[in-house]
Amino acid sequence: KAMAELDLAQYWAPVAHCAKPVIASVSGFALGAGCELAMMCDFIVADTTARFGQPELAGGIIPGAGGTQRLVRTLGKQVASMLLMTGEMLEGQRAFDLGLVAVLAPEGGALEKAQALALKAARMPPLAIRAAKQVLRDGSDLPLDAALSLEKAAFLKLFDTQDKNEGMRAFLDKRKPEFKGL
Repeated sequence: KAMAELDLAQYWAPVAHCAKPVIASVSGFALGAGCELAMMCDFIVADTTARFGQPELAGGIIPGAGGTQRLVRTLGKQVASMLLMTGEMLEGQRAFDLGLVAVLAPEGGALEKAQALALKAARMPPLAIRAAKQVLRDGSDLPLDAALSLEKAAFLKLFDTQDKNEGMRAFLDKRKPEFKGL
């Protein structure tokens, strides 16, 4: 009964629903819950030593925090099924080739690359970041027409912001913009 009341995905809901970019940095093993947590992030930076997998079936269970659904949506049915049903792991290069990993760094370089990308994302306009995250999250499982409507609504809302004006002005002035989140 205690397990039935446990909602594992809700423990990490703040990661999956954070308004700011959340970047996973993986060096070494990201198995089971570690793989699920990495997939909840906006994107994954891994190095060549990274190994991803969902070995839960070997213990008589399945992933309980979204692993099956995030794997199939990211990797497709064939690869997700193979990983789940065999306990095999994806090596860093293969995970990158299949689109699970956004950036593949050399051995030992995942954290440094993730931090550099985080700094770059931190310079983006906060309202646009939140809108992009929301449209990506909410539109990914919708039919294309509905997802495009979400995108259009977010675009139009952002078009009337001070950050949009600053971004356009900075581009024309050939300077770095100073976004305020307004």
